Amino acid sequence: MPTYDYICETNGQVVEVRHKMEEMIETWGDLCQQAGIDPGNTNPDSNVKKLANGGQIINKSSLGSGQAPPCETSGTCCGGGMCDF
Repeated sequence: MPTYDYICETNGQVVEVRHKMEEMIETWGDLCQQAGIDPGNTNPDSNVKKLANGGQIINKSSLGSGQAPPCETSGTCCGGGMCDF
């Protein structure tokens, strides 16, 4: 089964889970259940968003801080000299 990274829009946590391609995860509660983790103080109905990881290119461990990459949160990704600063 493929792995997917999701970010919770409420708490900013990135969680990696495995599931079938046709399966949809839309809430923090569903994500935590799939990952086998405690939802903590975050509302289980909070929205989550699947990160575009292009087949496991981005994963939680490669993010260092466990935070989403800037292009997923602020819309600014400037790798490879693509930004005009």
